[in-house]
Amino acid sequence: GAHALLALCGYAVHTRTDLLTATGDLMAYGAIAAATLGTALFVAVGVTSARAVRNRLRHETWRAVHLGGLLAAALGFVHQLAGPDIAESLLVRWLWAIAHATVAVLLLWYRLVVPVRAALRHDLRVAEVRDEGPGVVSVLIRGRGVARLRAEPGQFFRWRFLRRGLWATALPFSLSAPVRDDTLRITVKALGDHTRRIRRLRPGVRVLASGPFGALTAHRRTRRKVLLLAGGVGITPLRALFETLPGGPGDVTLLYRASDAAGLVLREELEGIARERRAALHFLLGRSDDSFDPLAPRALRHLVPDLAAHDVYLCGPPGMARAATANLIRAGVPASRIHSEDFDHA
Repeated sequence: GAHALLALCGYAVHTRTDLLTATGDLMAYGAIAAATLGTALFVAVGVTSARAVRNRLRHETWRAVHLGGLLAAALGFVHQLAGPDIAESLLVRWLWAIAHATVAVLLLWYRLVVPVRAALRHDLRVAEVRDEGPGVVSVLIRGRGVARLRAEPGQFFRWRFLRRGLWATALPFSLSAPVRDDTLRITVKALGDHTRRIRRLRPGVRVLASGPFGALTAHRRTRRKVLLLAGGVGITPLRALFETLPGGPGDVTLLYRASDAAGLVLREELEGIARERRAALHFLLGRSDDSFDPLAPRALRHLVPDLAAHDVYLCGPPGMARAATANLIRAGVPASRIHSEDFDHA
């Protein structure tokens, strides 16, 4: 921004014209026009990255704007090649071009080649779409040799469903159950146009999956006792951990925050797991206000008396996750033992 403004002012002084005339003159140069458009795109990416703006945008709109960042980088590259710092040296031009080409190849490799190769190797396809409650479905995805993906409970993939209205976007969804019988399961809440279309998937639809990603796994555990703290659809990775984390009776506790009982996802499964492994399970219902906060430090210590001796796995909406983290620290849990991932535009 400063570079563009100072260059414009310098050109206006040099040509003894006003800023508007200087702008029109500069736009006649292709490299300058490319840089201007690229700068505008980068500004749009920056503005829509602000949480206050991002939370007001549909995910599809936000993603389209951020894909414009790739075009902005390409336009910036065109402008840089025309500049004196690079144009005067053939060696520098080649090195700069190789650096940009390397980034482009890596993007194509990890965003296109790797998912396509995995799809061909594992032949991932939708096996079943199961209704889990208001606006929530589980999608079972079956393939061959799925164990070779080495997906762990708590991790997520970026999923691309190859059907009309869905193929252009890959979204991150956590596994909501351990891998079994060459089957992966995700549980999705309808939060936008894309996630609403997932409900209409039919068995046989081919799936591209990138991953697994994420570090919300059993490997981060440092204490015998574990508290799992979920909010809303953030229960999905914690449900898989609730079933699989090693431990005896009383070692694992799950607190599940929701505004009402209808917002509890996979409730019957959670209750069954709690009975089977004799784990503590608490549903924290109701809307928070000045007089009621079930995640306040005193409330947390009441539900989990030896809270400070626990590792905490936290997953939920960004606002809930930030507030819960602050309350956990005030309740005596070291920040190093709070392991979290939030769900933003999922």
